[in-house]
Amino acid sequence: MGSEDVLAAGTPSDAVPSDPATLPGAAPRPAETWLRIVQVHDRITHRVDSALHRDHDLSLTGFEALRRIAEAPGERATMGEVAEALGLSRAGVTSTVGRLVEQGLVVRERRPGDRRLLHARLTDAGRARVRAAAASHDELVAHLLALLGNDAAVVTDALARVSAATRIRR
Repeated sequence: MGSEDVLAAGTPSDAVPSDPATLPGAAPRPAETWLRIVQVHDRITHRVDSALHRDHDLSLTGFEALRRIAEAPGERATMGEVAEALGLSRAGVTSTVGRLVEQGLVVRERRPGDRRLLHARLTDAGRARVRAAAASHDELVAHLLALLGNDAAVVTDALARVSAATRIRR
């Protein structure tokens, strides 16, 4: 049986795809790439958020805010610094920090030399919580991203280029 006969017979396993973009290794269409980025983001953030809620009573956004404050000089950051680091609005950060204050994980304060800026400072409880949550977060994320295998560096570099090109200029 020739290749024309196989195609005519409609045997899917032997058929040659009419669209070369569907072949493994072919360049994906932009819509496919976009869909995969959105799916991966949604699924990973949902999975990590659920684990952080269950194991540490923290949302993913709350954890990320705590981590940024913990990494800031003196474990203290302005609302604007946290907003910029997380890509959130100031209103969103204010709400997130408010929940962290209610949990006793951070305190809001103004510096004596500059009363205009409101800072979030880590408490001892916040320091302990972010350390414990960071271990869980990092382990789960590493496990999920290990599925990238040898492509991790290429994917990271490509996403960094797209991120840099789309960064909002102020």
